[in-house]
Amino acid sequence: MIAKRAQEISPFLAMEVLERAVELEAKGEPIIHLEVGEPDFPTPVCIREAAAQALRDGKIGYTHSLGILPLREAIAAHYHAKYGVEVSPDRILVTAGTSPAMWMVFSAMLEAGDEVILSDPHYACYPNIIRFCGGVPANVDVLEEDAFQFRPEAVRGRLGPRTRAIFINSPANPTGTLLSAERMAALADLGPMIVSDEIYHGLVYEGRERSILEFTDRAVVFNGFSKAYAMTGWRLGYAIVPAEMIRPLQKMHQNFFISANAFVQAAGLAALRDAGPEVIRMRRTYDERRRFIITGLRRLGFGIATEPTGAFYVLANAQRFTRTSYDFAFEILEQAKVGVTPGIDFGQNGEGYIRFSYANSLENLAEALRRLEAFLARRV
Repeated sequence: MIAKRAQEISPFLAMEVLERAVELEAKGEPIIHLEVGEPDFPTPVCIREAAAQALRDGKIGYTHSLGILPLREAIAAHYHAKYGVEVSPDRILVTAGTSPAMWMVFSAMLEAGDEVILSDPHYACYPNIIRFCGGVPANVDVLEEDAFQFRPEAVRGRLGPRTRAIFINSPANPTGTLLSAERMAALADLGPMIVSDEIYHGLVYEGRERSILEFTDRAVVFNGFSKAYAMTGWRLGYAIVPAEMIRPLQKMHQNFFISANAFVQAAGLAALRDAGPEVIRMRRTYDERRRFIITGLRRLGFGIATEPTGAFYVLANAQRFTRTSYDFAFEILEQAKVGVTPGIDFGQNGEGYIRFSYANSLENLAEALRRLEAFLARRV
């Protein structure tokens, strides 16, 4: 017998597209991947060398369940240098990617039926994690013409007696937009805990990202190394939490995961200490790609009312072509040989949109646009 929560969890459609794309590639089809949010750069050499040295030094055992102290100290120093906030290393939990941290935090925070405010659209996995932990996603519409930002007054109107947290993501997946400092401050003043996914910090091209910790101590921060440092497969993330939450999370981590990998933590330490110039180089390249794909998508007739300024996604309005983004995405894959993600993956307000990832070379982006142009011409 399969538990109800396992039966009812929805698939991650970006991965569904990717897996079908891999099947096509196995048959010899030349697929261009714009569906997954994965950097196409190699992990910087200084990070790889640090991991190799850790292996040579025999750092292959369990570590402290919170993570090695030098890494937690480096994370605290990073948040102080970049955002001017004081974070004790004792409030940091290092995990094998941010997803386990999310699962543990919401497991610790939520009783059955408690609500978490989410934007719609939102990252596809957020509501599944919340539901799996017994919570209820409480969606608040964010609109394209408002840069997909939360309106604090709309969030206030959605608060209820069971609201436990407001979940923000800036820069955001799938929209690539940032919350303004004014709106972050207003959300922090509403009362509930703010849970802030800051995984795309370091990948901002206009303006600057702000940490929720600049506005309130009643906050949980998720961050990690996957995106800015091109370390997706390394699986290294962390949570910064209020002091009263760290001991329950530590006990959960001890029981369910024990610790993050020792040599990968050594790599994360090198990332924070030494990889800054490489992050800047990668960010400049992403920015060039961002401007290129926005221009190309608009030329093809996709709507982009507000240009994304962070992460590496464009959520493009495709309503002139379709009302069913799922079918349209797979039609593009099968006929144009370009992997894209249907907007419905990100909530009801994502319907009629397609998410394009520009974590790919300019050459591949140009070829993808040519294929899309030919596909749309045939489709009319």
